[in-house]
Amino acid sequence: MIDFNQFKLSNGLQVLVHTDPSVPIATVNVLYNVGSRDEDENKTGFAHLFEHLMFGGSKNIPSYDEPLQLVGGENNAFTNPDITNYFLTLPVTNLETAFWLESDRMLSLSFDPKVLEVQRKVVIEEYKQNYLNQPYGDAMMTLKALAYQTHPYRWPTIGRDISHIEQATLDDVKSFFYKFYRPNNAVLVVAGQVEAEEVKQLAEKWFGDIPAGEPYHRQLPQEAEQTEPRHLKKAGDVPAHAIYKAFHIPGRTQAGYHAADLLSDILGRSRSSRLFTQLVKENPLFSSINAYVTGSVDPGLLIIHGRLNEGVTLEAADEAITSVIEEVKEKRISGEELRKVKNQAESTLVFSEMELLNRAMSLAFSTLLGDPNLINQESAKIQAVTAEDIQQSAQKILSANNSSTLFYEALVD
Repeated sequence: MIDFNQFKLSNGLQVLVHTDPSVPIATVNVLYNVGSRDEDENKTGFAHLFEHLMFGGSKNIPSYDEPLQLVGGENNAFTNPDITNYFLTLPVTNLETAFWLESDRMLSLSFDPKVLEVQRKVVIEEYKQNYLNQPYGDAMMTLKALAYQTHPYRWPTIGRDISHIEQATLDDVKSFFYKFYRPNNAVLVVAGQVEAEEVKQLAEKWFGDIPAGEPYHRQLPQEAEQTEPRHLKKAGDVPAHAIYKAFHIPGRTQAGYHAADLLSDILGRSRSSRLFTQLVKENPLFSSINAYVTGSVDPGLLIIHGRLNEGVTLEAADEAITSVIEEVKEKRISGEELRKVKNQAESTLVFSEMELLNRAMSLAFSTLLGDPNLINQESAKIQAVTAEDIQQSAQKILSANNSSTLFYEALVD
């Protein structure tokens, strides 16, 4: 059970405090309710670009990192299709430094053209390194564009086309900032050896005067139900043939999500999973294979990804995956197998909550989803899934008409 106090400032900033007296540090997590799904399809990659820009100096603080390092702190951030998340840890005696730093960059960035040019180059280089020059680097980008026809999940966080970042103007940057980086579009979580009243005073002092922005009402194009299989083949300079398969699943808070998540574990979470046991150990068609869910807020994907052994055709490997899938659809799993994957899921949950930072991030994300108490309901939702739920989930999700398959062919010299 993760305890917390919650309050909201007059400008709309949601604040949560999780007290843990066992560690003499504080974690400060600021989640902004903006990800790549919120971008204009002709100006993609901005959420990720802002992750970089937010470290480039703000209105009154030319360097974010230096003051934090001077008080023994460290920081990082990440962007995904749903959120942008900034976090730092520091000695609890220097907690106010975190409020000073985070509030100033929420108040306003410096909007220095030189910073934009530097970070633009960083993002372009990251795009080249991770997507163009990495074996299979463009595979997930290609698969998602195949699986999604209308929803913004169809482009990657770094952007659909790097030209969008290359052509970004300072006016574009300012517009994005003042639309999304407002207190009423953010969640602040402070965790560690802190008291709720102290955090409330600091939040009012440092964030209370920041003006709220216009309320953001998300209206995204929704993906229509897929009614036929989709296939795509591409070739590249990669070490082995690979298969990527995607199936649409419910969103993070929708009915059936946890059954889909456990279904992916049964198929390919571990070395004892169905796909690994049958297609790597017993009939070694693949050198590696796994399955997982994207866990996105809006309806996401269950993804199967495997790399083939030499001499195995993509068609034969795909048929083998289909055979394993049909087995899960036709025959209800045993109580023992269900207990195993539930125990795995529970272990992951428990170990993640041992880290103070993970608790802070989970509280922020649960608040974004609509209720911070969702963090304390996760275990019960996992345990409530039955073998019948798994089978019904498999029959609905693992339908051929709900599948998108990418054959990634290794070029032969």
